[in-house]
Amino acid sequence: MIARGLLRSNAASQVSSLVKYVAAAGSLHGTHGFSDASTRCYSSEPSLQTAEENGFKGHSMLAPFTAGWQSTDVHPLVIERSEGSYVYDINGKKYIDALAGLWCTALGGNEPGLVKAATDQLNKLPFYHSFWNRTTKPSLDLANEILSMFTAREMGKVFFTNSGSEANDSQVKLVWYYNNALGRPNKKKFIARSKSYHGSTLIAASLSGLPALHQKFDLPAPFVLHTDCPHYWRFRLPDETEEEFSTRLANNLENLIIKEGPETIAAFIAEPVMGAGGVILPPKTYFEKIQAVLKKYDILLIADEVITAFGRLGTMFGCDMYNIKPDLVSIAKALSSAYMPIGAILVSPEITDVIYSQSNKLGSFAHGFTYSGHPVSCAVAIETLKIYKERNIIEHVNKIAPRFQEGIKAFSGSPIVGEIRGLGLILGTEFVDNKSPNDPFPSEWGVGSIFGAECEKRGMLIRVAGDSIMLSPPLIMTPDEVDEIISKFGDALKGTEERIAELKSKKI
Repeated sequence: MIARGLLRSNAASQVSSLVKYVAAAGSLHGTHGFSDASTRCYSSEPSLQTAEENGFKGHSMLAPFTAGWQSTDVHPLVIERSEGSYVYDINGKKYIDALAGLWCTALGGNEPGLVKAATDQLNKLPFYHSFWNRTTKPSLDLANEILSMFTAREMGKVFFTNSGSEANDSQVKLVWYYNNALGRPNKKKFIARSKSYHGSTLIAASLSGLPALHQKFDLPAPFVLHTDCPHYWRFRLPDETEEEFSTRLANNLENLIIKEGPETIAAFIAEPVMGAGGVILPPKTYFEKIQAVLKKYDILLIADEVITAFGRLGTMFGCDMYNIKPDLVSIAKALSSAYMPIGAILVSPEITDVIYSQSNKLGSFAHGFTYSGHPVSCAVAIETLKIYKERNIIEHVNKIAPRFQEGIKAFSGSPIVGEIRGLGLILGTEFVDNKSPNDPFPSEWGVGSIFGAECEKRGMLIRVAGDSIMLSPPLIMTPDEVDEIISKFGDALKGTEERIAELKSKKI
């Protein structure tokens, strides 16, 4: 501790802290600390040197996706209340929440219908489980509603979880149970994609293709394989079209399947649009060609719709956007607009039949959670889905998305921006030097972190991951709120450009 204190007393300590932050920001979920750490060396503005004191530095919580030094050395950003597309910290500062919490508060922060649904259910039946053929009406009603809303293909049943991570963990168990029932004990491997995100529990983190989720956790599990990330701008060959890129990736997937043995590959999992990996859209014909390979080798397709479901892309589900015909689907987040924890799996009729047959032989389908189908969560989710329909949220997203996408993409000419990509109300920006994917900025500069700090200073919260930043605002955004995001994005970009120019001049 004494040594660490001495280090912090000089300039070298500031660089060390910045490097530590960049490592944290390069992981999956960079947090509020960027407004302090990334600018500790380089900002001349006091507001960015130290966070406003709030008495919670060194708090008692082991915070998710947060480096230890951030909890011990920096005051956390403590959010106290929300209103529509805005949140307010305990000091009263107002922020436009351009990430909708964590991609999830689709209906904003104070939807009275959802509060009433929760309160009414709490007063009526605050809890009952769904084990042993006992359950509650909200869970039954929600299952029916989900099945009726998913139209990419017919699905058979809904299994409730408490999060997207639990949903994807459960997917693996369901698939193993299914293949064991069919007498295929070796068909157990899963293929996911580099830069994908499927959760942080043991199996879900293994499926995820982000190294930070694996390091020092002894992950990924040996039954998980990873194939190419479908990021055309970054990984295309010279003169390769999107269609050719998709063909190459489908061929690589097929070669991996053949190498491992098709009889060992159980399922392929994919987000329709990759979220936490950087908002990566599939290239043209990608899912068409991938699905053909999977069908050829009798491999199940799991659509991870945790971020993309319920209007985020301008369709009710991502599967609708890309003509995906999945065997299994994971949902969460916007299912309840994040007002209550809930996730779910949609199971095809074919898999359902096998699970039922096997559970009849064994006497039980021995999987589930205490809070599976929690009546309060289900009541809130039912009201959420009702609001999506009544307010025609899909039409609203499609009406406002062009203003959002075009407004942000107008900054593509910035010398520090490599690519701005997105559709609907989800968007990612990647910062590089010389506008080339092959010329990253020095990692110790923390360019994404600088941009995040500039946004926060101006009252906007975004997602930072290394030198990529992401936006995923509430679906209820008004035109004026979209314009506010665009304006603050532009001002933050200008501030970041100036900071980069300073850093380059010092480097020279």
